[in-house]
Amino acid sequence: MTGLAEAVRGLSTEDLRSLLLIRHFELSLLRLFEAGQIGGTTHTCLGQEYIPVALSPLLRPDDYVFSNHRGHGHLLARYGDAPGLLAEIMGREGALCSGVGGSQHIYHHRFLSTGVQGESLPVAVGTALRLKGTGALACVHVGDGTWGEGAVYEALNMAALWRVPLLVVVENNGIAQSTPTHRHLAGTIAARAAAFDLPHIRLATTDIGTIRAELAPLVAAVREESCPIVVEFVTHRLGPHSKGDDTRPAQELDEARAADWYRHAAGGDLDLEIQALVGRIVADVSARPLSVWERA
Repeated sequence: MTGLAEAVRGLSTEDLRSLLLIRHFELSLLRLFEAGQIGGTTHTCLGQEYIPVALSPLLRPDDYVFSNHRGHGHLLARYGDAPGLLAEIMGREGALCSGVGGSQHIYHHRFLSTGVQGESLPVAVGTALRLKGTGALACVHVGDGTWGEGAVYEALNMAALWRVPLLVVVENNGIAQSTPTHRHLAGTIAARAAAFDLPHIRLATTDIGTIRAELAPLVAAVREESCPIVVEFVTHRLGPHSKGDDTRPAQELDEARAADWYRHAAGGDLDLEIQALVGRIVADVSARPLSVWERA
């Protein structure tokens, strides 16, 4: 496929490389898990890769990013360290956190992730309070399922009262583990943000240029005015919650696949280049000795 950038709505090569790196990294994780080379579980962000890629240039090195259980793409879009992340997940030498964090609990520079729903938002509010007046912000990624946690509302209350530089990114993929959003969430996320007098914007597009144009002035206001904001992405999760626990009907899965940005990019020269790159990373990391922690 030629003219790959044009085929995916004018994306830059840098954006496409980041998107494709996340996609092939996640697919490789599923293959490694099936082969028994990864223990525990893994939660991929297939279909949602464009969100952290769109946000990446809007964030500064001194910003903090708080992620969740589906956070591999968040880290790769920010730092691009696929070998270090894979080593962490596999418990191999060169791991970002010596293999003690695994897939869900990463601490790397100003990036922190957790597998506990709602846990990151109060921590992000406290961090944002310390950043107030510096021009830096705290960006926290949550899902639609997180809005059933009481800590979320306590954190939003304090964020509004203290006017902290907080960017709340909601990846609303319509399902929490195996429960559709309409069965676990009363009302709307917009109305819940409004209850705390917090600005809210809802984005239903995968077009990275459109997303950045919409968010750039809002993110600037978070920095300059310490105005917290809730940004809700209407997105799709292509895979199951973790590995095989997907109860969605076939029609819903077909709709998710139809909205996938990757169907425009698959098969191009850059796509094949990134596939090969990820293949080499997997081979290299798989051959490394276990980390000191794992050996112990």
